[in-house]
Amino acid sequence: MAEIIQKDGTWTFDGDAVRIVPGRDKEVGPLRQALGELLVPLGAIAGISYEPGRKSGRLRLRPRDGADPLIQVTGGRLPETSDPYRLTVESDRTGVAEYFVDELRNALLLDQVDPGPSDRYLLPGPPVPITASGGDGTAAFDGDRITLDWNWATEEAKQSAGARQFRVADVRAVEWTPSRGLSNGVLRFTLAGAQAPPSPKYDPYAVELFGMGRKELATALVAAAVAARLPHPAAALAPAPAALAADGADHDALLRRLRELGELHTSGLLTAEEFSAAKAAILRRF
Repeated sequence: MAEIIQKDGTWTFDGDAVRIVPGRDKEVGPLRQALGELLVPLGAIAGISYEPGRKSGRLRLRPRDGADPLIQVTGGRLPETSDPYRLTVESDRTGVAEYFVDELRNALLLDQVDPGPSDRYLLPGPPVPITASGGDGTAAFDGDRITLDWNWATEEAKQSAGARQFRVADVRAVEWTPSRGLSNGVLRFTLAGAQAPPSPKYDPYAVELFGMGRKELATALVAAAVAARLPHPAAALAPAPAALAADGADHDALLRRLRELGELHTSGLLTAEEFSAAKAAILRRF
């Protein structure tokens, strides 16, 4: 097992998954605190890196594209302090961070985890029920129904129509965009057969976000919880099992993997037993 404990949080790897627990330090962003503990299965991880710095370094875990609904719906637009896959590492813990990286990389190699995109969500998304306020309204989701309530800042026609309640089964897409400069952000739901106005200010199925404070950031969690229950955006593009079988294994990729294993064994990062087991698993795929 590998573990690193910092003010920023605690990461633990038990061979099967990385458990990420956010710290209580003031530098930990509100979204990470609201999200709470994450359990990231090994199969959902594309890679990990450690970036040393003069005063502190950073561990960065990279989920596979499409594996986490939160990363999928936010599209890399979260502030650094709200990124759940980043850990600030104090300079005197560099050795521990590098050991953590080595352990996880070896496990990814031995388990032959595909670092490419996933055609299904491998993390469940934020727990429900969940509620977040931002800009002109409040969004709540109980796992089945989404409710949008308006406040004093809502455009008059939108507010006079009253609160909106609809089922996740009727949602075709969810969009989350943060505020940037003078442009407001949005949490928008697209329903089957509904024609959305061009501006979220007038859209009865959208919450307009005026800033990126604690409340506004939490709307990303609502978006992710809903997205986790919608069809995966890559599912329609995934090849059928028959097509996969017809194509066969990618021999070039397998040969590259064998070379990588040989290098790890030569450098002493893999024992003879580990190398033999991993080599046999790869040869079975030829």
